[in-house]
Amino acid sequence: MTAVDDARTLLAAPAVGVWSAPGRANLIGEHTDYNEGFVFPFAIAQRTAAAVALRHDDVIRVRSTFSPDAVEVSLGELDARIAAGGLDWAGYPLGVAWALLREAPNATPRGVDIALASDVPVGAGLSSSAAIEGAVASALNDVWNAGLDKVALARVGRIAENDAVGAPTGIMDQMASMLGVADAATFLDCRTLETRAVPLGFAHAGLSILVTDTLVEHAHSTGGYRERREACERGAAAFGVASLRDLSVDDLPRAEQILDDVTFRRVRHVITENQRVLDTVAALDADGPAAIGELLVASHASMRDDFEISVPELDLAVETTLASGALGARMTGGGFGGAAIALIPTGLVPAATEAVLAAFAASGFRAPNVFTVVPSEGARRDA
Repeated sequence: MTAVDDARTLLAAPAVGVWSAPGRANLIGEHTDYNEGFVFPFAIAQRTAAAVALRHDDVIRVRSTFSPDAVEVSLGELDARIAAGGLDWAGYPLGVAWALLREAPNATPRGVDIALASDVPVGAGLSSSAAIEGAVASALNDVWNAGLDKVALARVGRIAENDAVGAPTGIMDQMASMLGVADAATFLDCRTLETRAVPLGFAHAGLSILVTDTLVEHAHSTGGYRERREACERGAAAFGVASLRDLSVDDLPRAEQILDDVTFRRVRHVITENQRVLDTVAALDADGPAAIGELLVASHASMRDDFEISVPELDLAVETTLASGALGARMTGGGFGGAAIALIPTGLVPAATEAVLAAFAASGFRAPNVFTVVPSEGARRDA
């Protein structure tokens, strides 16, 4: 059974369609998106599906396989319910409906039943939230005749996450989920929203992306993520620029002089991470995927030491996969838990998986989920 099948079964009514969107793994470029910088994610094969049936009233009813409770809101009450908060998981699909109506005033809304099912791991840093947003936005865009393109639908997802759910994230996850291309990553300029699909060629080079989901769950709407964002804003304000995107590595000596130590290290991560994204894309274009390993390792060190968003389980996953033959490894996602990725020769995946499981057991950590992901297609209508 796929997520599409599960969503259709859960709907228990004739569906007018099923839409799906993938999670994403970020190859490199962490916490640069809300600083208007560069990111380089790819969509993964694991997806969230939204099956939709039409209603004869103005109620939006959402159900999911990860909650026993359905949530109902009338279109007329949507603004008030979003403002009141407390919707838990339903804040994501209902937030999308609310944001879509803001962004597409000529849409023709009507009551719908939406059933959600997903095989994207929750809390793993693989953006299960953007997968929900992308699936629901794609569905309502069609059913409500909103006429938005994929970039606009990514913006709808970000508005839902920022303003309805209260998570101060950037637009990277939604763009990756909407615009994914098989065997490619999306090079995104978060200031202009210009994108380029960059071929990865992992399979051709005999390489795989191995994910270690530590099962240490994180929540972007809690304090650690917000504190990092506020530190970046302080750094930009000290330089009198709109965002850290306007600074380069040449500005780091002055930054060290005028900023306190913590703010300086947060700023240093963002500035150097932007440069690592550019260097990764250039290395792929010139020399192929085997050339990017050291950049991944440097990215993890920066997130661990300067941005301080790693946890012992993530560090252990990175160290163990590197010792098992990975060309590069790093934590991926917002941090404080979640997953690490490793770029590793495909033939070494079984041994590396066993090594990670053994290392976690020896350290007394909960056994992680270890699996490979494949760069895949973005949001689509499945049925």
